[in-house]
Amino acid sequence: MSVHDHRDMNWGRPAPGIKAPALDGLMAKIGNRVGALVWDVENAYGRARSHDRAQDDPRFRIFLVMAVFALVFVVLMGGASYAALFADKGRVGYGHSRPMLKRGDLVDRNGLLLATNIAHYGVYIDPREVWDVNVARRQLLAALPRISKTKLDRVLSGDRRLIVATGLTPQEKAAIHDLALGGVTFEPEDRRVYPLGASASHLLGRSDTGGNGVSGVELAFDREIRNAGMGGDDFPISIDMRVQGVVENELAAAIAEADAKAGIAVVADVHTGEILGMASWPTYDPNKPVTEGNNATLNRVISAHYEMGSIFKAYAIAAGVDTGRADRGTLFDASKPFYIGNRRITDFHAKNKVMTLEEVFLHSSNIGTSRLAVEMGDDVMRDYFKRLGLLDAAPIELRESARPTYPQKWGDSTLASLSFGYSIMSTPLQTVAAYGALTNGGRYVAPTLRRGGNPNAETRQVISPETSAVMLELMRGNVARGSGGRANAPGLRVGGKTGSANKLVNGRYNPTVAVGSFAAVFPADGPVNAKRYSVFVLIDEPGHYPRTGGFVAAPAVGRIADRIAEFLGVARKDDRWFTATGERIPQPPVVEEPAR
Repeated sequence: MSVHDHRDMNWGRPAPGIKAPALDGLMAKIGNRVGALVWDVENAYGRARSHDRAQDDPRFRIFLVMAVFALVFVVLMGGASYAALFADKGRVGYGHSRPMLKRGDLVDRNGLLLATNIAHYGVYIDPREVWDVNVARRQLLAALPRISKTKLDRVLSGDRRLIVATGLTPQEKAAIHDLALGGVTFEPEDRRVYPLGASASHLLGRSDTGGNGVSGVELAFDREIRNAGMGGDDFPISIDMRVQGVVENELAAAIAEADAKAGIAVVADVHTGEILGMASWPTYDPNKPVTEGNNATLNRVISAHYEMGSIFKAYAIAAGVDTGRADRGTLFDASKPFYIGNRRITDFHAKNKVMTLEEVFLHSSNIGTSRLAVEMGDDVMRDYFKRLGLLDAAPIELRESARPTYPQKWGDSTLASLSFGYSIMSTPLQTVAAYGALTNGGRYVAPTLRRGGNPNAETRQVISPETSAVMLELMRGNVARGSGGRANAPGLRVGGKTGSANKLVNGRYNPTVAVGSFAAVFPADGPVNAKRYSVFVLIDEPGHYPRTGGFVAAPAVGRIADRIAEFLGVARKDDRWFTATGERIPQPPVVEEPAR
């Protein structure tokens, strides 16, 4: 190779894609100087030979050649170092890649992994560098069948580099890379994956390919999840996946048994508001494209509205006890229908007798609760409904939490309807929070997905601790000897209230299209500040009779309580309020100040 050939080699060229015109000039100068040095050395060899000098020794010539190559190596190493240190970060092959977006792993309250990031890739094509369009098209579709043919054809027939597909796994990337096609490059993506599939999918939500939360926990805590990721930390939420697994399993079983359209189940700590389990059915897998119908992605716990039926009787009775308008022994005439104008209110299971307030609750009397609500009036009912959170969206962190719908004017007929759960459509999570206030000493605590509770959430006293103690005893009595018997779990002292409501179909309430629910708490005995958990199950449109909450929802509540008690540290013991046959022991519950 001639000296001039050495000078034309363009030594020190930077890595492809580096914007470095200044570096190119510097490398050219160095190359010229190295070439001149080689020229001088060759002339020196000639002069040395003509004078028979020591430089003519072959060892000396080898040494000089090695020195030249060492110098070239140093120059090339310097260029590579410059490319590694100063080139744009994230560049892979041609063009610019998006920076890697890091989100912290989501874990449950015990550290179990719920969501994490796995490296995926986007595949790009520059059609100007494709050797054979037809061959490239055929091989790409064979290696990655999910590529959109329309999009691929559009990119291949264009004149600039464009993305063809996203979310390639390392295996898919390797399959395309092995094709060795010109113009095909890859860029890394920080892709979110959910290792438990459909489990807890509604509450976890999803994030998009840009690393932004778009629903559920991913959206609600988006900034905090990002901050955790930047710090290399996990982001824990309140869910206990042991509880979550039981809730999902029992909800699916209850829906199958009832041949139902949909349903929900929730478990919460009544003192902290922490959600320990939240299931909505039908469900979906956030790792896959959503193809399921029937609003599979809808979180019915926070976004679906229902007329809850007799669940609401607990609110009217609590208001009556708390205002002093009634106590457990107050009598209500349910021997005949209750008329409000031309409207006739009857009981589903008519007893046709005068009832005590306790019997009104145990037999779920529409007549008794309607009489009490009308007696209390608009102002009192509206005040208690407001404080129980029934007139506003449940204040959980999830953005999808929906507002209830209810009439603006509350006359006597509307008050009667509201007292047994009609004329108002609320979300299941509102019910969970309201029943928490009835059973934790009377404080409304905002539901939360923060592990340990939300320290910034405002709490308010809704009913007195004494009224809360009465409600606990009434609820336990309903399971021990009332309409909620199928929710009983051995030794766990479950208390609760059934709810059954028909749905409006073409402007009329249709008894074959119904909702059955059960709102429960366990253990229901002990002081109001004792450890206690709420369980709520709702079965939407059970397919066969009976469709009431006591049949379709209460059994699932009992099974959930029975299976999760050990996880939550709830000991089994005899009920100190009721005998084994369901007879009430005349012993008032202990009332203490609610836990803070």
